[in-house]
Amino acid sequence: MTVGMFTSFITRHWFSPTAISIWSDDATLQAWLDVEAALARAQAELKMIPQGAADRIAACCQAESFDYERLSREIAFAQHPFVPVLKQLEERCGEPDAGFIHWGATTQNIFDTAIALQLKQTHAHLIGILGRCEDHLGRLAHQHEATLQAGRTHGQHALPMTFGFKAAAWHAELRRGRERLNARADGAFLTYFGGAIGTFAAMGGKGRAVEEVAARLLGLAPARLPVRSSFDRVADYLAGFAVLAGTLQKIAGDIVFMQRTEIGEVEEAFHMGKVGSSTMAQKRNPSAALVLVSLCRLLEARMPLILSSMVRMDEGDSSATNVSDIVVGEMAILAASIAEAAERVLGGLRVNEAAMARNLELTQGLIMSEAAMMQLSPMIGRHKAHHLLYEAAQETATHGTPFADTMRNVLKSVELADVRLDLSPSAYLGEISELISDGMNGDEL
Repeated sequence: MTVGMFTSFITRHWFSPTAISIWSDDATLQAWLDVEAALARAQAELKMIPQGAADRIAACCQAESFDYERLSREIAFAQHPFVPVLKQLEERCGEPDAGFIHWGATTQNIFDTAIALQLKQTHAHLIGILGRCEDHLGRLAHQHEATLQAGRTHGQHALPMTFGFKAAAWHAELRRGRERLNARADGAFLTYFGGAIGTFAAMGGKGRAVEEVAARLLGLAPARLPVRSSFDRVADYLAGFAVLAGTLQKIAGDIVFMQRTEIGEVEEAFHMGKVGSSTMAQKRNPSAALVLVSLCRLLEARMPLILSSMVRMDEGDSSATNVSDIVVGEMAILAASIAEAAERVLGGLRVNEAAMARNLELTQGLIMSEAAMMQLSPMIGRHKAHHLLYEAAQETATHGTPFADTMRNVLKSVELADVRLDLSPSAYLGEISELISDGMNGDEL
């Protein structure tokens, strides 16, 4: 899981060191052992195995004491990912305690529960970063509540707005992404101790009690119906990663667009030594935002693998779990890396208010055409007003005549010369201040 792009000297600076540590081989083995220890302790509490055996098993469940090279060789030879681990654990525990290890469990029980532990750790890290991203966006929204900017649709100027409005919309969507993950967390971080097919057949009638106690010891929730072929709850949580990636990819894309030379409305943080090109010394590329876009794409591309991993033959299917065992960790690392990249981009974002004001005037007032139409509509009807505004707008677009001048000529031609239109962008912002406030307070839900 942590080879290739996560550890490459070329790309490893893209990825979260914290998440890589959570999903490293050391941490994964320790998570497996933590699950084995919790299983033994739960069974001892319920008088299924001796307390002394459980204590010995727990004491020996330390990943640093395991021979990794031997594990690698024996896993390849046995073609089983966990039996060699059990073999070394049995050797460390000795007799008779070794006979009580892995009592009534199967490998997927251990792996699925360990993944829940690692996901829970990743979740805590991720949620903290997203909170800081929201703080950055909240600051931008408040600071630029009145900073005029051209609102765009389909890549073209549409209506005037403020940059605070855009930042508030980003903030609200990111907050919903964080809340979405929190809402799914309780149903995804689960223990699975059902045994070979999920019926607790080897637990002597105490399976559900074992799962309850082990879940408490591990800080997880019991699966209740631990069917090995069910993966929907984890897939649902991971879908929250994909939605979050969509939000942050959109934000990063907006930033890349606004940093274009011809637009120049925002710029990500720059420091001397940051290089945009090996040949063009003038380049200040939005490289951090572009990395963020790339990370989002890498995560989103893995979601189909998670969905296909939901399709599992019968009551157990390693062709599916082999995929999910790898991809869940990759998605977790990518999700944390995306959040960290977003924090870097948003925390250092510089806003060019002068460029926003300049760009607002590029169409010589055409951005106010709807405002003019709505002022005329009570006098002549919206349909007639739209017709007049269409003619005036095309005149300005074709000949470059300032829109205010064109409108005066049009109004004269229809005997409305005395009408005075307010074509100031600041006068046509709708309820933008209230919307920003509602969005920041979560009242838009």
